[in-house]
Amino acid sequence: MKTQHRDVFLMCAPTHFEVSYVINPWMAGNVAAADPQLAARQWQALRDALGELAEVREMPGVPGVPDMVFTANAALVLGDTAVLSRFRHAERQAEEPHFARWLADQGLRVLRMPDEIAFEGAGDALLDRHGEVLWMGYGHRTDVRAAPMVAGWLDVEVQSLKLADARFYHLDTCFCPLEGGYLMYYPGAFDLASQQVIARRVPAARRIAVELDDALAFACNTVNAGRHVLLNRASTGLRQQLEGRGFTVHELPLSEFMRAGGAAKCLTLKLSEPRRHASGTSGTSDPGAMRLSA
Repeated sequence: MKTQHRDVFLMCAPTHFEVSYVINPWMAGNVAAADPQLAARQWQALRDALGELAEVREMPGVPGVPDMVFTANAALVLGDTAVLSRFRHAERQAEEPHFARWLADQGLRVLRMPDEIAFEGAGDALLDRHGEVLWMGYGHRTDVRAAPMVAGWLDVEVQSLKLADARFYHLDTCFCPLEGGYLMYYPGAFDLASQQVIARRVPAARRIAVELDDALAFACNTVNAGRHVLLNRASTGLRQQLEGRGFTVHELPLSEFMRAGGAAKCLTLKLSEPRRHASGTSGTSDPGAMRLSA
């Protein structure tokens, strides 16, 4: 399972994790229901598995901010820049200064959204693995007005996608760009126009459309490290599709985090996203995509 350590991910131990409020459909009925010991074991299993494939850095949790464990929502990192999250819900806004401080301590340039524009980091902003395109989900958490700001700050093409099912409230719950230009996604999470954009931009041979059962198991909430995918659960059919495209599948049960609406990808933030093109070299090629000068 050892590979070259080239990717770097941030994780935060679930020392203070619990479901203590309801801000997504998964949390409903699960307040105070998570088993902290089981959550700790599940998190450690993911951390150990990912540590065999990449470098994992850890930051400490903070009492009273239980969702800090979901580091994907801390920011979007590209090169030496981090665009800090501006959480839509007040329950998570206390996380922002802790993430800002940790990212700045890593030597990253930290940029902040205006207070009135919600943006939830790498939960809703995912870089394509084939070209320098940033897919950005909006409709539940991230404000569509964040797209041109991120495009300008990072000088990257942004393709917006509208999320249409509240169960898939972040883009990374239903959409996972994979190494080699593949895309694993659940079409039903998107409005029709966004489904058409995905079909137009990603060749059919590289699209892996998951069924509802896999989507509800957060199969798309996958950590991709090289040709390895780490996820909560995959059906036999989905596993065969992934393995047939050269991926090694690691199933790691994450039931306690699912109670809060998160799984493997939510628990990690990739810190080593490289620039794939020199600034200003890749133009906008699709309606709904945008690039603004920094």
